[in-house]
Amino acid sequence: MRHKPCATHPSPCLRGVIAWLVGGTAAGGILLLLALASAPVPTPPSFSEVRAAHRSSEAQVLDRRGAVLHELRLDRSIRRLPWVGLSDISPALQAAVIASEDRRFSRHGGVDLTALVGAAARAVVGSPRRGASTISMQVATLLDPRLKRGSGPRALWQKWRQMRYAWRLESQWSKAEILEAYLNRVTFRSELQGVGAAASVLFGKRPHGITEDEACVLAALIRSPNAGAGQVAHRALALREALGWTRSGGSLEAALREALEGPHSSDQRAAQAPHVARHLLGTTPGTAMSVSSTLDGGIQRAAAETLRRHLLAVRDQEVRDGAVLVADNASGEVLAYIGSSGPLSPAPQVDGVRARRQPGSTLKPFLYALALERRLLTAASLLEDAPTEIPAPGGLYRPKNYDGQFRGLLTLRTALAASVNVPAVRTLGLLGPEIFTNHLQLLGFAGLAEAGDYYGPALALGSADVTLWELVNAYRTLANAGRWTPLRLTPGRETSAASRRVYTPETAFLISDILSDRESRSGTFGLENPLATPFWTAVKTGTSKDMRDNWCVGFSSRYTVGVWVGNFSGAPMRDVSGVTGAAPVWSELMAWLHRSTRSAPPRPPAGLVARRVNFPQEIEPERTEWFLAGTEPGPDSQIVAGGQAKILAPAAGTILALDPDIPASRQRVLLEAETAGPPLRWVMDGVALARASGRLLWVPRPGRHTLALHDEDGRQWDAVSFEVRGGAADAAP
Repeated sequence: MRHKPCATHPSPCLRGVIAWLVGGTAAGGILLLLALASAPVPTPPSFSEVRAAHRSSEAQVLDRRGAVLHELRLDRSIRRLPWVGLSDISPALQAAVIASEDRRFSRHGGVDLTALVGAAARAVVGSPRRGASTISMQVATLLDPRLKRGSGPRALWQKWRQMRYAWRLESQWSKAEILEAYLNRVTFRSELQGVGAAASVLFGKRPHGITEDEACVLAALIRSPNAGAGQVAHRALALREALGWTRSGGSLEAALREALEGPHSSDQRAAQAPHVARHLLGTTPGTAMSVSSTLDGGIQRAAAETLRRHLLAVRDQEVRDGAVLVADNASGEVLAYIGSSGPLSPAPQVDGVRARRQPGSTLKPFLYALALERRLLTAASLLEDAPTEIPAPGGLYRPKNYDGQFRGLLTLRTALAASVNVPAVRTLGLLGPEIFTNHLQLLGFAGLAEAGDYYGPALALGSADVTLWELVNAYRTLANAGRWTPLRLTPGRETSAASRRVYTPETAFLISDILSDRESRSGTFGLENPLATPFWTAVKTGTSKDMRDNWCVGFSSRYTVGVWVGNFSGAPMRDVSGVTGAAPVWSELMAWLHRSTRSAPPRPPAGLVARRVNFPQEIEPERTEWFLAGTEPGPDSQIVAGGQAKILAPAAGTILALDPDIPASRQRVLLEAETAGPPLRWVMDGVALARASGRLLWVPRPGRHTLALHDEDGRQWDAVSFEVRGGAADAAP
């Protein structure tokens, strides 16, 4: 029940108290009372307005279940956490605060006249004064700091205004609302304002978990927030005895030590996602209180701990930094975002998820996917791994493999799974760097140069700069049957406008099948390695030039996980490859994610055809291979290729310039090939030219061209891309 005493006609008892305060004469008290009665009093705001106006000094990132992952301090002058409802505050704390600050809180109407009279009586006999301010009066000063008491006559003036404000407050708010506002606005110690900050900083818990002993300590701190340990202990002990709470051995002393001397400090905050916090939270006090994220607290902690442990294992090999990103395949929600190795890093503020680094061989799956999509190659196409020289703007480019060895002829499946370099460079020559660059941009790699010629043939081996964020989502596109959608850090619906198809489901399946092929990768990695998980996964590693960056990215049926290790400074690592650097982190984290769920391989789409294939000279063992419908071998010819064929001229990537002083009809380009097998023919830009039985002189025309060797069944044996420039004097004389 709310009390509504008259603000302008206080009781005779109160008139006597006022008279005592101004000099002891009843007449003087009455005169002053008449003067004060007409003083204006502000109208209190509503409880909902006060609660809505509450601003935390901490901006928080919440995980997908509402748990605090990271707190970013925005206001250094005060520590205040989000508003806490009364139902979420320990009943013991509520009881202790009422017993300490306002024992008759539930019985008065805003002003405790009994306490006022008692205070006056104690002053008359010279006893120590005890404050008579009620919780309602204290809330009045918290809501309107102008009501704080001064000295001399002003003290009485302010006290009277506090009382009138408290009466008005009680007429508009419930007792529960007044107590809730008080506990959220009162200062407990130093910069700690509100029960949320006090419970978190002093005891490392939420307000609902405060015990009786901790409640006594917090209530004792309200009376004098900066009191010494002895004074706080004395008040807390007296309060517990007054409440009749049974003393348990040492528990109050332990609560005092934890609050006043323990490990919790005003600067200790949840700090599990610092880089995400910078992305999602503002930097101005009050601009953001909390932001819900897609992160999963358990996965975030597991990823951070896994990265930390494995970086410590290779610390002697000059590895300091790392980053991890985990995404849900279906939704695109980011479940873990580890931007750095934290204390292990000399530059922990750098965000390794967004930093641009060279991806090494992790771009190869997209190169081969484009060749498959355009039906230039099949998974069984034979590619040559042999020393080669490719003209480039800086001179001749001579790609080599990681182990320095060359394997001769091998299939696309083996070339990708075993991460062989030369076939990838030759495949890029077939497509052209510009076409591949445009394709990577379609996959979300936004930081690439507009012109593919900027990178040249080295683009096949990862000479472009990409981010882990972009790379993980590109692999997630393969996991989602070729459909690209953006990654998300905040909950929300995915819009169809943000979705695009990059590959057919058949192409995505083929690349995923190759990346999961343990046997095909064994030539480089062996059968037992961190990439060989006991459940279905498709994965690729990559190492940039001079071992500056090490990557491992792959996906299961449910998750895509990407790991980068290296040094933010750009310093090279020592003897750290994809299998020894990033892969162990990837493997352990993927196993943790699937500790209770299985990962089944995807089903082959309807547009694929299975054929039993064999190879001449036992290049590779006979096997069943998948083909895009229409590219499979005929029923009577199950040999994918035989012999050897190679285009000798023009070299892949060659740029030819027409002489403007010579008629175009009299200029020629030499086409030359080395063949040993079935009859082949020249095909220029998809159009058959002639039999490839010797040298052929071709009339050039400006533009980019693809020259290929095809057999009679239409299978491609080799191809190169080159460019012809010029043509100002092409007209015949």
